Amino acid sequence: MDTSTVEKIVKEIENIAPSHEGAHVGKVVSVGDGVVAIDGLSKAVMSEIVVFEEGKGKKLKDSMETQGELYGLILNLEEDGVRASILGETSRVSEGMTVKSTGRILSVPASEEMLGRVVNALGEPADGKGPFKKTTMMPVERQAAGVIDRKGVSVPLQTGIKAIDAMIPIGRGQRELIIGDRGTGKTTVAIDTILNQKNEPKDKRPICIYVAIGQKESKTARIAQQLREQGAMEYTIIVDAPASTPAALQYLAPFSGVAIGEYFMDQGKDVLIIYDDLSKQATAYRQLSLLLRRPPGREAYPGDIFYLHSRLLERACRVSEEKGGGSITALPIIETQEGDVSGYIPTNVISITDGQMFLITDLFNKGIRPAIDVGISVSRVGSAAQTKAMKGVAGGIKLELAQFRDLEAFMQFASDLDKETADRIESGRRMVEVLKQKNGAPIPIEKQVAVLYAANSKFFAEVPVGKVTAVEAQFTQFLDAQYAKTLAEIKKSGQLSDDTKKKLNIAAGEFQLAHKELFSST
Repeated sequence: MDTSTVEKIVKEIENIAPSHEGAHVGKVVSVGDGVVAIDGLSKAVMSEIVVFEEGKGKKLKDSMETQGELYGLILNLEEDGVRASILGETSRVSEGMTVKSTGRILSVPASEEMLGRVVNALGEPADGKGPFKKTTMMPVERQAAGVIDRKGVSVPLQTGIKAIDAMIPIGRGQRELIIGDRGTGKTTVAIDTILNQKNEPKDKRPICIYVAIGQKESKTARIAQQLREQGAMEYTIIVDAPASTPAALQYLAPFSGVAIGEYFMDQGKDVLIIYDDLSKQATAYRQLSLLLRRPPGREAYPGDIFYLHSRLLERACRVSEEKGGGSITALPIIETQEGDVSGYIPTNVISITDGQMFLITDLFNKGIRPAIDVGISVSRVGSAAQTKAMKGVAGGIKLELAQFRDLEAFMQFASDLDKETADRIESGRRMVEVLKQKNGAPIPIEKQVAVLYAANSKFFAEVPVGKVTAVEAQFTQFLDAQYAKTLAEIKKSGQLSDDTKKKLNIAAGEFQLAHKELFSST
């Protein structure tokens, strides 16, 4: 074969197959609304990071934390190119711009230095306190631990909220959904849970991660300030993707949060992560998917919206001792419209989680805090994640409250009630008052047990309904001052022994004698 024929064949092959350089370099074909279509990049993989060459002389750095670099995330692999989301300002990208492959899957930095800090969805500092010195890159997408690598949920995660710790207990490694309309106190429940971890011993205290998705920056700043003032920020990381950020970052923020959590879980530590809220993540993902030309499905969400939340929440678990024995407990938040829990996203997340707390507008408007509807709230882990002391005092509370709600509704239509029904209603009213709690004031487990034991022993039976909360606060102060050893014993043993019960009965009697004026139901 002569030389000219060989050269001709080589040229034809070069025209058919992309060059090695072309496999790693592409050009922007079109750009708009945070999504870019790229020609080339034939070797690209899903979730790979690409860098936009904005000008000459810019070199690709190893770390994504470098200021000035503009990155994209590949989300669609198509026959004639790829589509990517811009992780930054869309205005910086223009048609014809060169795009280079980095060969890296999206990862975020994680380290102990992040404790007490606010970071963005890419793990970069967002609080103006300077960069992190040493970090470990954690993959944003990681396969959840398998069944063999997990162990049962049995260690309680105390929220400091009586209504939850007594009736809807949460265990370390569980996924408990907080669901309700806007303005019913969902975030408050989550933040109080973070604040309550201060009552745990330092060696058993979970690392807390609060992921703010599509929230107002003023709200996140207020939460950060509250955590600082109450000394909780030292064990907390805030991942912030506010409403002003591109949809891609709001979609990524929960995955970045759990990736940081996995860094600590891999060290055998416990982690508590709050997603506030996944409704906004779903909306951001829908926006992104429609711009990527993916087919819309029910309520215009893409077909993989369930998979989006399931692969995120499945990463919350308690791993076996062979894998370090760490855990991630997830408290996802979902916002409903007019209490409709049968919507697409609420039903999806309910089916993925291990229980849910429903917060009801009617209860909130009546002044009941937290506004939890015990009738439809449930924990599928149940009493396995309760101390024996709490299990002993909480047994009949849920049933009593559920019956009270039914009788209360019936009472509106009945003019004359028999004594047993009237007594049940009066007892239920007092139990509702006992379970009320101020925002930002979580109660240690030993005090919860003492108060609920007193309530079950008819301690509040002669107290006017309107004074129950005040009497409870005074009784708790009295126990703190006079029976601190008894409270310490409950905390240490996690049990309510016969001796402890006797001491609590004596304490209740002493308090009633000293404050006779409070115990008059007239």
